[in-house]
Formats: sequence, structure tokens, C-alpha cells
Amino acid sequence: MATRLVQIHMNARDDSALGRFWAEVLGWSVSSEEPGVTNLEPEGSVYPDPVAVCLDVVAVPEPKTVKNRVRIDLATTSVAHQAELVARFKALGATPVDVGQGDVPWTVLADPEGNEFCVLTPC
Repeated sequence: MATRLVQIHMNARDDSALGRFWAEVLGWSVSSEEPGVTNLEPEGSVYPDPVAVCLDVVAVPEPKTVKNRVRIDLATTSVAHQAELVARFKALGATPVDVGQGDVPWTVLADPEGNEFCVLTPC
């Protein structure tokens, strides 16, 4: 029997602040929060949703020190939409980063704790 991805676990120094950042980026809600763990889910989903993937932001004491081994990629619908999202994410605290991507049509940003993610060009 096949298995299904239900959540992504992300470490953070401040799970609550980083959880709020990602909730804003994704347009999701904080579904639960307890000391050291902030859970995000798409609006209207109930865990474990048969389709949605959730995001858990978990507090850890150490800061991020190296490039991510797993990265979140976000889709866009047009070049204008991509530019709009990049500007919005920067206003939320994301910063442009160079992870060796070279000259590519997508934009690589880092969240407020340095976790890289991409805002893709439309397919």
C-alpha cells in the first residue's frame, strides 16, 4: 500500500514568529499552538486531510547554519503574479539569497530564520 505525505516539519528558533510568517505566505491558518510547536493547515482542512499537506514549525535551540537539504517551492500563475508574491514576501521579512542557482527564472528567498524557498515562474 502506498503512503501519503501529510506534513512537513520545519525547525525554528522562534516557532510562533516563523509560523506566523509561513501562515501569511501560504494564506493558511495557525491550527494549533503549544509551547515549542506551531501547526499550520490550509483553510478548511481537517488533519489528516486526504489531499492537503500541513506544516509543523518546531522550536530548536540552535540557529540554522547551512543550506537547506529540503526546500519549499511556491507556484505562480504569471510573471506579474511572481513579482507580486516576491514583493509581498519581502514585506513580510523574506530576503533574497544566492544558493548557487545562477541565472534562473525563479526567485530564491529566505524566510526570517534563513530557510530558503523558491517562488517559481509559471509553467
